[in-house]
Amino acid sequence: MAGRLRIVHLYPNELNLYGDSGNVLCIKRRLDLRNIKYEIIPVGCGDTLCDFDLMIIGGGQDREMLSILSDLKRKAEMIAYSVNIGKTVFAVCGGFQLLGEYYKSADASFMKMTGALPFYTVSERPRMIGNLVFETPFGTAAGFENHSGRTYLSDGLSPLGKVISGFGNNGEDSGEGLFYKNTFATYAHGPLLPKNPNLADELIKRALGCDGLKELDDSLENRCRLSLIRKFS
Repeated sequence: MAGRLRIVHLYPNELNLYGDSGNVLCIKRRLDLRNIKYEIIPVGCGDTLCDFDLMIIGGGQDREMLSILSDLKRKAEMIAYSVNIGKTVFAVCGGFQLLGEYYKSADASFMKMTGALPFYTVSERPRMIGNLVFETPFGTAAGFENHSGRTYLSDGLSPLGKVISGFGNNGEDSGEGLFYKNTFATYAHGPLLPKNPNLADELIKRALGCDGLKELDDSLENRCRLSLIRKFS
């Protein structure tokens, strides 16, 4: 890829639950260590969604989701187009939900999402809270979940991983997150990427369109990840 890696941080102020902006900082740090040029483009309400190589979306509660709905309508078509042509996207919790068709809140009101992919989310009690361990094609991952939303994927979609410990998408089918083309979605906060450098590097490789990256010393990160996996599996 010529020039700088263009990273869009979508709704950085509204969707930053449980430190999800740390995922952006993680990608930034791993690019710095490899001397890869990049630019971080915050795109909030009222901003134009520009072309990108990697888009990162954090999570938010119902209040924050309601605050972005009118703006999301203006961005929905480009988000859906980007996902379906294979742009690299990483979405957490509320960011995951907004890629679907709709979210039904606890008071039974419907929030229309982007419709980028055929799935939906329904809010139910009790909340699904706790440490989350799940097996992905890129290794075993550890994170933290706290959501009332139950997400149900259509038959044509695949989860990002299989739950080992925790709830995942709905606490019923053992699926966690979503993996479609170059879109990765998850309910895991924490933030997820600093504890799971293999996932961070997979996003970077796909955004760059390359098969390999300079190796980094991830011994500390992996010690943390393996400790969590052993403790909560």
